[in-house]
Amino acid sequence: MHNDHALVEARLDRFVRDHLTPALYRDARPLAATAWQVEREPVPFETAVGQPFEAVPLGWRWGRAWSTVWLHVTGEVPAEWVPAPPAGTRIEVLVDFGYNRSRSGFQAEGLAYRPDGTLIKSIAPLNSYLPVAPGQTAIDVYIEAAANPDVAGEYTFDPTPYGQWETAPDEPLYSLAQLDVALLDETVWELLQDVWTLRGLMAELPTGSSRRHEILRALEDMLDVLDPEGIPNTAAAGRAALAAVLAKPAHASAHRVLATGHAHIDSAWLWPLRETVRKCARTFTNVMDLMDQHPDFVFSCSSAQQYQWMKEHHPQVFARIKEKVAAGQFAPVGGMWVESDTNMPGSEAMARQFIAGKQFFIDEFGVECEEAWMPDSFGYSGSLPQIVASAGSRWFLTQKISWNQINTMPHHTFWWEGIDGTRVFTHFPPVDTYISEISGKELAHAEANFSEKGRATMSLVPFGWGDGGGGPTREMIAAAHRTADLEGSPRVTMGSSRDFFEAAEAEYPQAPVWSGEMYLELHRGVFTSQLRTKQGNRRNESLLRQAELWASTAALRTSFEYPTEKLDRAWQTVLLLQFHDILPGSSIAWVHREAEQRHAAVTEVLEGIIAEALAALAGQGGDHELVVNASPFARAGVPALGAAVREAEHPSVTATEAAEGATVLDNGIIRAVVDARGHLISLVAHADGREAIAPDSPANVLRLHRDLPNLWDAWDLDAHYKRTVTELLEVDERDVVQSAGDAAVVTVRRVGASTIEQRLVLRAGASALEIENRVDWREREKILKLAMPLDVHADRIAAETQFGHLFRATHTNTSWDAARFEACQHRFVHLGEPGYGVAIVNDSTYGYDVSRDTRADGGTTTTVRFSLLRAPLFPDPESDQGEHVMRFRIAPGATIGDAVALGYDLATPLRGVRAAAPIAPIVTSSNPAVVIETVKLAGDGSGDLVVRLYESRGGRATTTLTLAGTAEVIESTDLLERALSGEPQGEGENIDLPFRAFQLRTVRFRNVSA
Repeated sequence: MHNDHALVEARLDRFVRDHLTPALYRDARPLAATAWQVEREPVPFETAVGQPFEAVPLGWRWGRAWSTVWLHVTGEVPAEWVPAPPAGTRIEVLVDFGYNRSRSGFQAEGLAYRPDGTLIKSIAPLNSYLPVAPGQTAIDVYIEAAANPDVAGEYTFDPTPYGQWETAPDEPLYSLAQLDVALLDETVWELLQDVWTLRGLMAELPTGSSRRHEILRALEDMLDVLDPEGIPNTAAAGRAALAAVLAKPAHASAHRVLATGHAHIDSAWLWPLRETVRKCARTFTNVMDLMDQHPDFVFSCSSAQQYQWMKEHHPQVFARIKEKVAAGQFAPVGGMWVESDTNMPGSEAMARQFIAGKQFFIDEFGVECEEAWMPDSFGYSGSLPQIVASAGSRWFLTQKISWNQINTMPHHTFWWEGIDGTRVFTHFPPVDTYISEISGKELAHAEANFSEKGRATMSLVPFGWGDGGGGPTREMIAAAHRTADLEGSPRVTMGSSRDFFEAAEAEYPQAPVWSGEMYLELHRGVFTSQLRTKQGNRRNESLLRQAELWASTAALRTSFEYPTEKLDRAWQTVLLLQFHDILPGSSIAWVHREAEQRHAAVTEVLEGIIAEALAALAGQGGDHELVVNASPFARAGVPALGAAVREAEHPSVTATEAAEGATVLDNGIIRAVVDARGHLISLVAHADGREAIAPDSPANVLRLHRDLPNLWDAWDLDAHYKRTVTELLEVDERDVVQSAGDAAVVTVRRVGASTIEQRLVLRAGASALEIENRVDWREREKILKLAMPLDVHADRIAAETQFGHLFRATHTNTSWDAARFEACQHRFVHLGEPGYGVAIVNDSTYGYDVSRDTRADGGTTTTVRFSLLRAPLFPDPESDQGEHVMRFRIAPGATIGDAVALGYDLATPLRGVRAAAPIAPIVTSSNPAVVIETVKLAGDGSGDLVVRLYESRGGRATTTLTLAGTAEVIESTDLLERALSGEPQGEGENIDLPFRAFQLRTVRFRNVSA
């Protein structure tokens, strides 16, 4: 036989395009429409239907960016289709808003209602029909149409005006292209699904495969029997020609795929938060319509926040979700408030993502999610396994690491070990997408890519349009059914993530182990973009900790009412704003301006709670000026978590002039020398006399780099940024300012249109020099770094993460080390060698890089550079423009323990209150290595006290946790405050607690008398 397969395939593709697809609908009749344009923000159905609607024709231009139009679509169902349509057909309404059908979303979308306000389903580019019930004689539908702009377009990353309502053009984006009532030919539709599945499978089989040619000839036979002028009459014969090849079962050793419906809905990204509420309603309505038709279809949906939005804004949708959860088709997954970033959220915030999420699903649905579900977050902290397990979960899922630029993750199913040694069973779907359409290409890739072959046989495929929502379609479900047992394809079964994890763990209990963080070798710029959003997060994480501490202390000791509702709302806002496109700074301007406003509102609420709680603790008529210390470490003579009179003042700070215009700052604890250009040329702790700054390499040097990533502007920081750098050496102004309690060298630099003021401040009694950076930032496509060369022989750097720290290499021995050229810290990094170290803490900076060099004298210079500001142009062309303040403190001769304490010190400024007597801490830890992170009242409203603490230095420790009062029962709990068997228990006023390195513990004091 001659090899004509390319010709047959070309014939097939054209026939499908020109004849088969156009025959999908046998007949179509036009419908009429009237419209009401919403002035700006969306309104509910009840408001819209009472407005004056005006007639609009086909071709009507509609939809200024971000606007809403309500359409009232009416018409008669043709009499010949009533009471039942012709055999083998069904009636549908077809809607085309004028979108680009080559992509699934990121454009106009709609949600259809019946006149009584009940929902039908959503409208989207690749899902643009509405069902019509048999016997229905008239069409009467309201459609809420959202004119969402395609912000990304072809992903050329050009600056866009569409990121805010105020900057978006007024011109309409869309044109009403179709409003018809039509007859769908069910046999033609089924035939199209047969062809799509077989065509996709055939393309993935080897060219020499007998099965490939068998499918090709069956498709050729189908083409022969189909009449292009009479497709409806010959479609059944076409299906018959394919029946034999569709019926052949998969090989006994075929890879097994569990396909779960999914619609990764970014809680904000290239659209504002308010639009996500509507995206959820549209998507959930769509998938529940599919559930009614397909009892075997299961939809996995994460993010308690999105369910909460439905409860608040779309109770009808929420009620239906409850029904489908009970039926086992709508599966809550993930157990988190949102699919957050995992690198930057603080310790308690990361825990609260799981606490808030899991508790919501338990309370609302009686379902406990046991998997962490984060397919799209930008890397995964080494603390996550312990946090996941401490929340009572067992499994973890992601696929984002498939985006790595350089190294390929060696496993797809494995045990992930965290910094404390906790392991969770983890799956990394080899399909390498979370928006699969169950194509032949995707299924073949899943099998070929699966690295556990020979030991394990199954993987998970999340299917459905995502990012902007949409979810699964009927075509995808048809593909799943056709590949359930099909020769040449993996076997596909629809189900839940729980179904997958239970089977996968049982099959592969001895899976390999990955230890430490799962670093994403991409999107390294997100540690720096949109500083104001990050500062709001860091500020409110600290204020939430303080508010809960003082509110719980006051509630147990006074008549103060614990503000549960206010605190819950504050936490929910902060957790929402930690979503993986908000906190990382990769959303449109609208999102970040709103995030800043919401953070400011939360700050106001929390400051109010703190003030009221401290006032209750202070009582009336007090005449003592107390210093309030919310840090878990004693400061200024004030105990941790308490308030007392400040200890006697330390000797004053001296500022003396030295050679060549330098200034020496000395407080008797450390001595710093700042040269004429404001650079730090010496830093010595008097206790050891050792120089921290590398010789001939000044510290506190600002470096300006060109920042032009190849792709993904706000996301990426590419390694080539290092190739162009300008060190900002000269100063425009310099001054020395001295007061009784501190001395400072102040410099001002002007670069381009930007101004940078630095204050190097040494305070009385301080063990660290503070560096305050005030920047009026007007650069574009630049990154500003702050370099600190240290005379420390460090082969690794310690960077704080949740409930501990992790070590990263300072060298580039391996490709994994080299790829990690920008990384994330929380409040501190520590560089050390045996017997000596330097700690650098910050108030709002996450990104840093580190390197080391050997000097001519044989010594080692280890340099850490902090990423202060970026200026990407997409998706927010005004990203980070304006004024900013960032603070650092650098402590010579510091241990890891010092770094931990300094981090809390900078994050938790001392407060003042007038009181009659000192305020004793409500709880204390006897071992400074064991840090009390959280003090709060129990979430169940019982009034019990809950304390969360962790080992902070990376070694074993034991502490006595003492309550200032007594408790009937003291018990160890999980994060959800449920008692743990086999863990320390007690009663009375204290409990002894052993800790492994970085271990996290939660302790509940029941029925407290304080």
